[in-house]
Amino acid sequence: MRDLVFKNLTSPQKNRKILSACEIIDGQGTRSIIRRHFVCIVRQVTQAQVPEPARVHILRERNTLDHRERFTCRIKGVVNVAAYNRLFAILYMHSLNISLEALPAACV
Repeated sequence: MRDLVFKNLTSPQKNRKILSACEIIDGQGTRSIIRRHFVCIVRQVTQAQVPEPARVHILRERNTLDHRERFTCRIKGVVNVAAYNRLFAILYMHSLNISLEALPAACV
């Protein structure tokens, strides 16, 4: 069994775009849940700012007693862009969450 959910939220007034996808897969005695998110915000700035380096956060958890495993990766950053004789800061955030868990024997 496979379930897919996609969301595309765009707000021209707030200069923001949010994309998200969730996928649930049951097979071979495990349930996999994969969530992906992307957020992008554009803001006009008055002067060129030095962009800070992207921040990366990675987490992996394994629980052998409950037969679960989880992986999370999140990347945040800023890019400065000059267009139309104006300066813009583009803030972005990507995240990936993967969860694996064993299905009960009755569900297999």
